Amino acid sequence: MLIDSWGRQITYLRISVTDRCNFRCVYCMPPEGLVWQPHEAIMRYEEIVEVARVAAEQGVRQIRLTGGEPLVRADLPVLIKMLAEIPGIDDISLTTNAMLLEKMAGKLAEAGLTRVNISLDTLNSEKFSKITRGGSLDRVLRGIAAAEEAGLAPIKINVVAMRGVNDDEFLELARLTLQHAWHVRFIELMPIGNQQPWGEGFPRPQDAFISIQDIFEQLKPLGLVSQNDAIGFGPAIEYRVPGGIGKIGFISPLSEHQFCQRCNRLRLTADGFLRPCLMSDLEIPVLSALRSGQPALPVIQQAVAAKPESHKLATEAAPDGRRMIQIGG
Repeated sequence: MLIDSWGRQITYLRISVTDRCNFRCVYCMPPEGLVWQPHEAIMRYEEIVEVARVAAEQGVRQIRLTGGEPLVRADLPVLIKMLAEIPGIDDISLTTNAMLLEKMAGKLAEAGLTRVNISLDTLNSEKFSKITRGGSLDRVLRGIAAAEEAGLAPIKINVVAMRGVNDDEFLELARLTLQHAWHVRFIELMPIGNQQPWGEGFPRPQDAFISIQDIFEQLKPLGLVSQNDAIGFGPAIEYRVPGGIGKIGFISPLSEHQFCQRCNRLRLTADGFLRPCLMSDLEIPVLSALRSGQPALPVIQQAVAAKPESHKLATEAAPDGRRMIQIGG
């Protein structure tokens, strides 16, 4: 098993398959985009599978594919099928903006994908296009419908909570769980490479943070009931609206001090670095080890040993080595 210095067992590996994206979300990257990694610097599928296989031998049971936008990577179902064949891997999920999901959901499910998380910060088409700098809300909603039809469940809707941007929609977003078996999760805005101005019509990034406690206060009219039967690997604290068929989750990496105690994950970047903590710039190179003929296990063990007890955002500056899209979230 992979046990870190603080007694946490690592059972979850997040794998970024690309640093590229078809959106330009204001809280994620500048309008002109970023300089992408050259193709030769990106891990090949066989290299990703080797890291996942070794991790599975040490007790990793869940894999999540991220990006960038993972669906822009060619032949993604091929990778999912390879991962699904690894003994010990029980769950393969995907985080996507869903712009390409309508056409791909069936193939992804056939390959072995079990479920999807979909980034959706607003139900207003005009606001959606403004936040994403060009995305189509209609296409995303069609992608969600296709995922449901393909049996990719439960569908989780990730809402990055931003004061002055979408805080007027929290009740409407939460009420989606009354008619849909979706898990709507409100996520605190994290200060990772996004503290520059977002553009006209948006608040200063430093003013956009809104705590989970404030969001919960807004949702009090719904009479949320705590869910103590939560099963899974994620960091969300879950509730249900009485009579609802879905769930509401709160992910509070900044305001909730117990958050890091539940951390059971490592992150693998698209260019082959293991990142012990999302909110630390420390990275351990695994791709260079593989390409020089060295085994992956010592690198994975080194990354686990390097996991901090918690992030240091309260006492130190936020990490600035990479943006979220370059890490994998």
